[in-house]
Amino acid sequence: MNFSSRLKELRKEKKLSQYGLAKATGISQSAIARWELNKNEPTSSDLIKLSKFFNVNIEYLLGLSDY
Repeated sequence: MNFSSRLKELRKEKKLSQYGLAKATGISQSAIARWELNKNEPTSSDLIKLSKFFNVNIEYLLGLSDY
C-alpha cells in the first residue's frame, strides 16, 4: 500500500472529508486531494502532522510498514 491509498484509508476510517481533515490538521484541502491522487508528495512537516493526528508512525503512513 502506498501513501496516497493509506492516507485515504485512514481519513475514511475517521469518517472525515478532505475538507474535514484539512481543518483538523491545518493542511490545505487541495494538498490532501493532490496526495490522494498521487500527484504530489507531502513535506516532512506534513507527514509529522498527519502521523500525530492519526496516531500512527510515519513508516505506516508511507506504506513501509503494516504496523
